[in-house]
Amino acid sequence: MAHIVSAFDEDLVAIQAKLSEMGGLAEDVLANALKSVQGRDSDLARRVIDRDRAIDEMEHKVEECVVRVIALRQPVAQDLRVLIAALKIANVLERVGDLGKNIAKRAIPLSSAQPLKLTNSVVRMGRDTLTQLSDVLNAHATRDVDLAVQIWNRDVELDELYNTIFREVVTYMVEDSRLISQGAQLMFIAKNLERIGDHTTQIAEMIYYTVTGDSLGDDRPKGEPLGLALQG
Repeated sequence: MAHIVSAFDEDLVAIQAKLSEMGGLAEDVLANALKSVQGRDSDLARRVIDRDRAIDEMEHKVEECVVRVIALRQPVAQDLRVLIAALKIANVLERVGDLGKNIAKRAIPLSSAQPLKLTNSVVRMGRDTLTQLSDVLNAHATRDVDLAVQIWNRDVELDELYNTIFREVVTYMVEDSRLISQGAQLMFIAKNLERIGDHTTQIAEMIYYTVTGDSLGDDRPKGEPLGLALQG
């Protein structure tokens, strides 16, 4: 019996290691996507787009491992919650990778356009989003429920930042129609960042669920929604 328990523990450790690797890839994609926007670097943007495939592959590996472990070990209680959370977090990280890739795609046309001061605001939002992603991955690695709850509550700051950028971009576009194309690209980038922030709260919810067995609820504070029609 001890051998079975030990083997199961090893399976859980392996799954957590794969999730950590996947999280690191998602962070890397987002960080370099932001660098490509700030540095007007279309070559880096294209490399980021190609890198997203690695995250997709990692998601499949995590799914295969989780399904195999559930079938073989038939876990219950917290062990089962860990595996369910792993499936959901892998899916969330895959979406984060897609959003990072979308940001890199927007960086390509921006790299050959007239620089806008608003780009700096978007990059600052990007840094805050990246910090939130890094923090939630650390909370997951250490099962830090308190940090997870802080992140869950903190996302309202990204919502408000997005709303501020949205208003500023619209003002620029109204004042100078030549900036409509660039402004639209920046809006899409900001929207993608806001969505990544939402995904970090989903990971925070999974951490809370894994450790406590309870739901964080639906009453997370949110900024006033703007530009909901925008899609990345």
